[in-house]
Amino acid sequence: MLCASQGNQGNRNLLLLFVTLAAWETGSAQVRYSVMEEAKHGTFVGHIAQDLRLELQELVPRLFQLDSKGLGELLEVNLQNGILFVNSRIDREELCGRSAECSIHLEVIVDRPLQVFHVEVEVKDINDNPPVFQGTQKNLFIAESRPLDSRFPLEGASDADIGENALLTYRLSSTEYFSLEVPTTDQQVKPLSLVLRKPLDREESPELHLVLTATDRGKPELTGTVQLLINVLDANDNAPVFDRTLYAVKLAENVPNGTLVIKLNASDLDEGLNADIIYSFPSDASPDINFKFYIDPVSGEITVAGHIDFEERKTYKIRVEATDKGYLSLTGHCTVLVEVLDANDNAPKLTIKTLWLPVKEDAQLGTIIALISVIDGDEGENGQVTCSLTPHVPFKLVSTFKNYYSLVLDSALDRESVANYEVVVTARDGGSPSLSATASVSVEVADVNDNAPAFAQPEYTVFVKENNPPGCHIFTVSARDADAQENALVSYSLVERRVGERALSSYVSVHAESGKVYALQPLDHEELELLQFQVSARDAGVPPLGSNVTLQVFVLDENDNAPALLPPWSGGGPSALSQVVSRSVDAGHVVAKVRAVDADSGYNAWLSYELQPAAGGARSPFRVGLYTGEISTTRSLDEADAPRQRLLVLVKDHGEPALTATATVLLSLEDSGQAPKASSRALSGASGAETALVDVNVYLIIAICAVSSLFVLTLLLYTALRCSAPPSEGACGPLKPRLVCSSAVGSWSFSQERRQRVCSGEGPPKNDLMAFSPSLPPCPGSVANDPQASLDSPGKPRQPNPDWRYSASLRAGMHSSVHLEEAGILRAGPGGPEQQWPTVSSATPEPEAGEVSPPVGAGVNSNSWTFKYGPGNPKQPGPGELPDKFIIPGSPAIISIRQEPTNSQIDKSDFITFGKKEETKKKKKKKKGNKTQEKKEKGNSTTDNSDQ
Repeated sequence: MLCASQGNQGNRNLLLLFVTLAAWETGSAQVRYSVMEEAKHGTFVGHIAQDLRLELQELVPRLFQLDSKGLGELLEVNLQNGILFVNSRIDREELCGRSAECSIHLEVIVDRPLQVFHVEVEVKDINDNPPVFQGTQKNLFIAESRPLDSRFPLEGASDADIGENALLTYRLSSTEYFSLEVPTTDQQVKPLSLVLRKPLDREESPELHLVLTATDRGKPELTGTVQLLINVLDANDNAPVFDRTLYAVKLAENVPNGTLVIKLNASDLDEGLNADIIYSFPSDASPDINFKFYIDPVSGEITVAGHIDFEERKTYKIRVEATDKGYLSLTGHCTVLVEVLDANDNAPKLTIKTLWLPVKEDAQLGTIIALISVIDGDEGENGQVTCSLTPHVPFKLVSTFKNYYSLVLDSALDRESVANYEVVVTARDGGSPSLSATASVSVEVADVNDNAPAFAQPEYTVFVKENNPPGCHIFTVSARDADAQENALVSYSLVERRVGERALSSYVSVHAESGKVYALQPLDHEELELLQFQVSARDAGVPPLGSNVTLQVFVLDENDNAPALLPPWSGGGPSALSQVVSRSVDAGHVVAKVRAVDADSGYNAWLSYELQPAAGGARSPFRVGLYTGEISTTRSLDEADAPRQRLLVLVKDHGEPALTATATVLLSLEDSGQAPKASSRALSGASGAETALVDVNVYLIIAICAVSSLFVLTLLLYTALRCSAPPSEGACGPLKPRLVCSSAVGSWSFSQERRQRVCSGEGPPKNDLMAFSPSLPPCPGSVANDPQASLDSPGKPRQPNPDWRYSASLRAGMHSSVHLEEAGILRAGPGGPEQQWPTVSSATPEPEAGEVSPPVGAGVNSNSWTFKYGPGNPKQPGPGELPDKFIIPGSPAIISIRQEPTNSQIDKSDFITFGKKEETKKKKKKKKGNKTQEKKEKGNSTTDNSDQ
């Protein structure tokens, strides 16, 4: 049951109860019970589980423990109902002696989570000890001459109980000679005494027999008795008398033997032997007094004879007798009260009660590691103990109850940093000088799986030659785990993925323990140049942790592929290329070309061509390009050369060792009359080979086209940005359309002119297009026969460009192949229809004034011309394409092109014919004679352009 007053037994009991409750409230927050001593086995003490707020079903799983601190199994807990009960006999006097407070301190420990509770069970006193005197009989010698009211001290009884049970009352058996004087306040000052009430008469009563009874106040009352035998002596008139009846002395503990405690002085008014005094302890003095102290019988000095220990006894009450040497000696009495002073002679004692080791590194803050108790036998400041820990450790001490501490976790642990702590607990008292004690606790930190395996670097590059043997070791990965034991056991595995149509595990494998990576099959550089995959490292912890590393395996090329000839050669068997060569070809003429590819890369794919020497050592009139494979003539062919030439071309790569392939070329030498047919066949064969080469190198063509497109796009953006800039005066801009009229010259007629300027950003704008319509009437007021007037008069039609002054024969030739068409669809002003035919310009350098560039005549190749449509027209010619019709800038004509079928014997589709060669030659001869006039016309033309 909880501590409570069982009844109102007086103000003292009530005050004691309040003081106890207040100390309990402030000193701890634990549970306190009380139980009577000598209670029977099974006596109920309290509902300890309920009071500690523990569930009954948790007591067994949480390993409920009750520790009574070495007092045996006095108390026990029923784990079924959580009741604390008396297990064996409890004797308060045996546990605590005469101490006013007596309690049993219990520690309740439960696990999961760890909790420690402190419980105090107060042992209440019952009246189970009667008063006890030192002996059963006491002899007193009293002279018959003693005056009335003389007092004779008696040793009182003692009671082992406390409180009310130890308060004694005395009574004396009935007698007319003596009365009993009982002290009412301080029994140490005035001891129990017999008081003489009637003079003694030895002759009448030599002996008196009395009974002294002591009774306590317990319930039921217990008593003790002693027999008093009083011997009446003949008179010795004066007894020795002490200066004081009570002496108070303070004595430090641990003083050496022989230390003077006090010197007593008694006097006797008698003379002679009756005045000689002998000092002594009473015959019924306790053995402890006789053992610890000695009194000199002559001088009356009391000295220390044994070890004085404050912790053993705090006070001593010594009764001293002074007896004279007279006949029928008389005795005087006094009391010496010795108070022992405490000295700091007891160092604190540390005890580590319970350890929960090792401690996991992920333990929560506040986890209890150990229980520590400290005891100091001293009192006051000498017994006040403070505890401390070694600095810089992740633990702290928490006071749980009085001198009990818990060593708890104060900050996070990391086994990888510190795996073990040597914690030193120091207890130091408050004495001067202070005493201390230390205890060491070794705290081991248990590992948890909090570190994943780590590789030295996130990516590794491995180079492996192709055609490796199956199962060869190509690399070793290694990961380190900072944890310990199974948490540091690392196993390796592949991160599976697809490599093309196959699983990664069909290419490589990794050893689970060593981390060695093996190639399971020969690797082929031509099939797989780079194999990139990940290796996973996992530890054996719970839960397991892991990390990945990337391996880039570059397969190095080896020369394992011989050169392969492109068609018409095939890899299935020998074949030959037949070519017909005209004997009239010059030296250096290419007659055939050998093409080959090598599936390898680098030097292993770098091919060179060699011409095998002919049989018999004859020198061949042909050679082959070392790196091009082109077979060309080394000299002009003659009749002495064999009509059939068999050439063996050796194609060799630069690998180690070099691999080769042989191509056979059969050349038939024919006269020039048969050359076109042979040339056609050769051209057909070359075209087939070229097609095969394009098929093989299509990716190169795509790359070149992409780069070219990017370059063209850059130029277009640059041109657009330049043209989008604000035009300055005289720069790009629309021109006001003008009507130019004139009379016909020859067969040419003038029409309305539309002029446009193209801005290039590098010079003045130029006229790109002129078109004339013959259906327009002449301008009013025009002077037909005065060209100069048309040049000088603004708003009047101008003369045609001198570049188009042709002879009659040239005009006649032009009429036969060039058709003049009306250009009326070209209109001036915005919003008009776009130009339907492109303009032609020369790809050659700028010609001199007055000349057509390139010269317009028979044999002018169309590759020297470029054709452009007007701005905004989406129709643009492709490379090598020829429009049906085009316009020459400055010309009033639209020119048509007649193209012959491609299968004709002579292909004329790439030529434009305006007239006869003779007309061109005549025009060149006139150039020198009309130089001055041409310069003048050139100047006029320049003026014309600037006006435009």
